[in-house]
Amino acid sequence: MTGSSPLEKKMRLGVIVFVATCLIAVAGYVVAGWTLLDAVYMVAITIFGVGYGEVRPIVDPELKLFTLFVVVTGCSAGIYVLGGFVQMIAEGEIQRALGARRMSRGIEQMDDHAIICGYGRVGRVLVDDLRQNGVSLVVVDRNAERLADAEREGVFVVSGDASDEAVLRRAGIERASVLATVLPGDAENVFVTLTARDISDSIQIIARGECESTERKLLRSGANRVVMPTMIGASKIASLIACPTVETLVTDTKAFARLNQDLDSFGLGMMEFPIESDSALVGCTIREIELIGDGGNVVVAIRRASGDVIRNP
Repeated sequence: MTGSSPLEKKMRLGVIVFVATCLIAVAGYVVAGWTLLDAVYMVAITIFGVGYGEVRPIVDPELKLFTLFVVVTGCSAGIYVLGGFVQMIAEGEIQRALGARRMSRGIEQMDDHAIICGYGRVGRVLVDDLRQNGVSLVVVDRNAERLADAEREGVFVVSGDASDEAVLRRAGIERASVLATVLPGDAENVFVTLTARDISDSIQIIARGECESTERKLLRSGANRVVMPTMIGASKIASLIACPTVETLVTDTKAFARLNQDLDSFGLGMMEFPIESDSALVGCTIREIELIGDGGNVVVAIRRASGDVIRNP
C-alpha cells in the first residue's frame, strides 16, 4: 500500500483541527450554561462568519476570550482545509496536463512503431504480445477507461476516433511502420483503413474483419492483410474436433489433406514416405533423415507396420 502524499496529510490534519475546534467550542458553551442547540448554532455562525450576532449576550470576559479562540482557530482550520482542497484539484489538473504533454513528447520521439486502433479484447491481447516482443506501440481509442488501463501498463495512448486524420497524426502515423485496426465494427475498420492509407502510402495496414465481404472491402480500401478472428477460431475448433491427435493425422487421409491445405498458405507441406525394405532410408537415424535437404525436413511421427504410432520421435 502506498503512503499518503504530503498534501493529503496536511488536509487530514486540518480536518482534525477543525472538527476538534467545533467539538470543544460546543462543549465550552454547554458548560457555560447554554443549551446544546444554542451552542451548535453559535459555533456555526461564529466559525463560518455568517454574522447573525450572538445567540446570547456575552458579558463574561472568559467567555469572550473563548469565543475569540473559536473564531480564530475555527476559521483558520476551515480556510486551511478549503485551500488544500482547491490545491488538490489544481494539482490534479496540472498533473493531467503535464502527463498529456509527456505522452505527446514521447510519441513524437517514436519511429518505426506500431499503431493499434482499438483496445478491446483483441486489442489488449495484441498489445500484450507486442510488448513482450519489444515492439514500440501507440494505442488509439475513444474509451477513457480503456486508455487509463493502457496508461497504467506503460503504453503510449492517444484519445480520439481512429478514423480522424488528426488523431492518427498525433499517433505518429507518418513515422509508424504498421497500423493494426482491431475495432469491433467492420465499418469502423474500413474507415480507419481508408484514412490511414490516404495519409501514408508506405505503412503496412493489418485490419480485423468479420466476414468475407468485409475482407474484400478492406483490401480495396488499402489494407495489406485482413485477419478474421472468428474464422480462425472456428477453423481451430474444427481442427481439434476433426483431427485431435497425431495418430488421427497420420491415419486419416482427409485430415492429412486438410492440414496440407493450411500449411500450403505458409509455403509448407507434409508428406508420407513409405520405407520399403530396399529403401535408402533403412538404417538411418532420425537426425540423418532430417538433415537431408539442408535440414529442411522434420519427422513428426513414425507409423510402424503394426499400426503403432511414435509421436515426436
